Amino acid sequence: MKTTRRAFLAASAAAGLAGPVRAQTVKVSIGVTGAATDVGLWVADAKGFFKAEGIEVNFERFDSAARMNSVLGSGDLDVGAGGHSAGLFNAVGRGIDIRIVADKSQNVTGRGSQKLLVRKDHIDSGRYKSFADLKGMKIAGSAPGSSASTVILKFLEKGGVKPSEVDNVYMSFPQMGVALKNKAIDAALPAEPAVTTALRLGDIVAVANDYDVYPVHQISAILYSGRFAKTNPDVARKFMRAFLRGVRYHNDALAPDGNFAGERGDEIVSILTQYGPFKDPAVWRSFVFSACNPNGELHIPSMKDDLNVWRSQGLIEVPVEVEKALDLSFVEWAVKDLGPYVKK
Repeated sequence: MKTTRRAFLAASAAAGLAGPVRAQTVKVSIGVTGAATDVGLWVADAKGFFKAEGIEVNFERFDSAARMNSVLGSGDLDVGAGGHSAGLFNAVGRGIDIRIVADKSQNVTGRGSQKLLVRKDHIDSGRYKSFADLKGMKIAGSAPGSSASTVILKFLEKGGVKPSEVDNVYMSFPQMGVALKNKAIDAALPAEPAVTTALRLGDIVAVANDYDVYPVHQISAILYSGRFAKTNPDVARKFMRAFLRGVRYHNDALAPDGNFAGERGDEIVSILTQYGPFKDPAVWRSFVFSACNPNGELHIPSMKDDLNVWRSQGLIEVPVEVEKALDLSFVEWAVKDLGPYVKK
């Protein structure tokens, strides 16, 4: 039976009364390590910034960013949050589409996320007095060829110790404190908040900050899989806008000394307690966060320095330069839309 014009208009009016059809929410998977510097992502989710962009995020936990490379390369993970690595550059050099798209955190003087930890009994006995005494020690890092591994190398270099003169082992940041406490290792370089929780175990001493040997260091970044960037460029841009809003909201909660202040600070600590691996708010207030650039700007010179270190170690297996891994179009779009950051 044919639909009459009157029936058609009535149906159209009814549809109008029902309101506009809501756009379908897009799901985006994010790999995180549970480090304090995941704060921008957590705030963006908690404050509804992702939701406002029509994005539903799913956080997936990894022991290190280096372990995200395979799933980013296959497109089974949309976004990664962690340090660049030798493995990442090798993948990019082989033509695998993984993109470094924005800053997540930088260690700068006075604002570092990593500390060199040494067993207290080594200090009490005189076994450890300076970086030179790292020679012969078993030192834990997060993964070979990680951005953190270059910091350990700089400690060794400053002490005149060759990389071959230490025993490198790898484990997740939270495991490092337990391993030090049990004397399974001699030293470690975890990132906050694992530094603070390790020190709380006792019999462990922080002997140096990362910025003591690396004054400005791009320690972690936001990574996009090529599939996500190519097949969902509009979503990728909106994701970046939401992420930067989260970073900026976090930065607005910091006092000049880098500590949380006021009601906004209380709110950020509450979000960290909800999303992070530690449920004691005092842990999140016990250290100064590394710098999260509110405009998403990367410190490319230190990334090139890292790449050269890995190349000298024979860890870079194919010709590749940092620029080949960079795609700044998403963060540039987001900053143009939001405007340059001005602290509130």
